[in-house]
Amino acid sequence: MAATPSSEAHYRDQRRKAFFEDVLAILGRHRNDLVSYEEARKALRAVQQLPPTTETIPVDKIVGSVGRYRDFTRSFLPRPGASAERWKRLDAVLERLESVPPIEVYQLGDVYFVRDGNHRVSVARANGVRYIEARVTRVATRVPLTAEAFEQLDDEEQMEIIREYAAFLDQTRLDELRPQQRIWFSTRGQYKVLLEHIAVHRYFMGLDLKRDVSYEEAVAHWYDTLYEPIVAAIRRNRILDDFPGRTEADLYLWVIDHHYYLSERYGPKVGPDDAASDFAERYGGPRILRAVRALWRRLRELARRDEAARAGHVPDEPSKGDVTHGDRA
Repeated sequence: MAATPSSEAHYRDQRRKAFFEDVLAILGRHRNDLVSYEEARKALRAVQQLPPTTETIPVDKIVGSVGRYRDFTRSFLPRPGASAERWKRLDAVLERLESVPPIEVYQLGDVYFVRDGNHRVSVARANGVRYIEARVTRVATRVPLTAEAFEQLDDEEQMEIIREYAAFLDQTRLDELRPQQRIWFSTRGQYKVLLEHIAVHRYFMGLDLKRDVSYEEAVAHWYDTLYEPIVAAIRRNRILDDFPGRTEADLYLWVIDHHYYLSERYGPKVGPDDAASDFAERYGGPRILRAVRALWRRLRELARRDEAARAGHVPDEPSKGDVTHGDRA
């Protein structure tokens, strides 16, 4: 089927956009290619493939390609390596509302990589199509890759961060102990810091319980009583709105490390309100102050309940006034 004048013009417009997108990427010193499926598969420790199924998938979750990841930009704009005539013919087909065959993709976590159909995806995005029919082959991965986490990772560092995450899961087995875990960082080297936190947590658990604590027990207890409650409060108070480009795990480390810094500088009497006030003064406004105060109130309550449980009784749950209304302080 021949291209139409409108598809010719549409293609030229998309090529111009691709040129300027690439120029901005060069100036910003980041990659603008699609993600290589093979790179991602190796980094994610992907091994097992499930039988393919035909589904309708979100176009904006297609982030890479098996073999043509340099022929299109990160947003699937066509580069010179793409076939201009094929692109224009497909655009004309879409303009006439005719059907096209399903694309073929691999699914890693929550995102997709095109095995066959890169031009169809490019044309669909250019026309604002939100969903596309696809033959989906799911590939089991250890690292829980999501579209949101993928967007937060810097292009230069994303594969290294994924490798570090996989190594962290190898050591902690947190994905087996707590399958719901999602711990993404925006920079390298932070999973090693978490391993140090877990080691310290295990040491003090042993002192408190007066017995040896297994590594798995310490990992699960750290996640349940420290990491997860802080992240839940971060979500509840929408703190990340004030830290664009950062992740929940980033903020968890900042809050924990900032309290430690103040304790080292001013002594063990530094309370949660003091830590929250200083954190807010340095890094945010009134909403940050309220949110971080709420975080530390919750941590203090958890610590109190742990102490009471070891003493042989469990206190009542904190009232809404202790936590929810306290957020407004």
